[in-house]
Amino acid sequence: MLSNRIASLPKAELHLHLEGSIQPATVCALTARHGVVMTEEQVRQRYAYRDFPEFIEAFKWVTSFLREPQDYALIARDLAKHLLTQRVVYTEVTLSIGVMLLRKQRPEANFEALLRATEPFESRGLRFRWVFDAARQFGADAAMEVVESAKRCDSKAIVALGIGGDELSVPTKEFRPIYDRAAQLGLHRLMHAGEVGGPELIREAIEILGAERIGHGIAAIHDPELMDLLAERKIPLEICPASNMKTAALARQLRRENVTIEDHPLPKLLRHGIPLVLSTDDPAMFHTTLNEEYANAARMGLHEGELRRIVEMGFEHAFLPAALTPGA
Repeated sequence: MLSNRIASLPKAELHLHLEGSIQPATVCALTARHGVVMTEEQVRQRYAYRDFPEFIEAFKWVTSFLREPQDYALIARDLAKHLLTQRVVYTEVTLSIGVMLLRKQRPEANFEALLRATEPFESRGLRFRWVFDAARQFGADAAMEVVESAKRCDSKAIVALGIGGDELSVPTKEFRPIYDRAAQLGLHRLMHAGEVGGPELIREAIEILGAERIGHGIAAIHDPELMDLLAERKIPLEICPASNMKTAALARQLRRENVTIEDHPLPKLLRHGIPLVLSTDDPAMFHTTLNEEYANAARMGLHEGELRRIVEMGFEHAFLPAALTPGA
């Protein structure tokens, strides 16, 4: 059970995919727009999976109904309302720009609609920033297109380049020119690594690409020297416990079939001195909320002081000026 003291604190959420935040009722509204009638129960059945490949299939299915700028505006407004219920005051939302490009959409038009949809929420105390994301399995050329799309959008609200998707698909070194270009444009560098892959992918993301935060990174527990490096360089891991359970990433890393939330390595990583932020990843698709993730961390044995510290780190490791952090 999460204490009211932690639940009521203003929070930042830094690892959150817009397309994975679409609640079943919103999916139904979205599909109806495009001539497909579905019930919420049918959507929930789609949002059930045994492993990472099944999750990817569900993600592909739901994003197939994001076809026009107004579709993105709809889901962004819904996400904003949800985040307010979680006391989130700042969020860096990941956009699957690589998927938009694959589907021959204009990311610039979609992004403009997202800015318009979320701007009114600033007066309600919720600030949005955006991460343009490429899918690793689409390859380096497609990832470069994502960076160039960010350049065309030319918005200070775009804070970083990220690469998600299948981390086992394309060698890290192929993305070096893409991250160099992103840095040239003033974008921060993120990388999903060590979710289902090994610790060597985390090390490569840092040493080859200059990644400033690592998405997931739970494989670090297999490499004590890497854990030391993360702690010394203060490179945060974006930890998403419910996601790791639902995709079987945690079971894969622990090499066990049956795992519980109490088996998660978050406490070990935190107590090693590694900075980390707590996030929901794809909250609708993983049936979680940010407060539920803090409750998960409490179930792992973290005491209130540690939970409070994680809340603070969400702001410390955000890509926003210090002057914008609560209490600054």
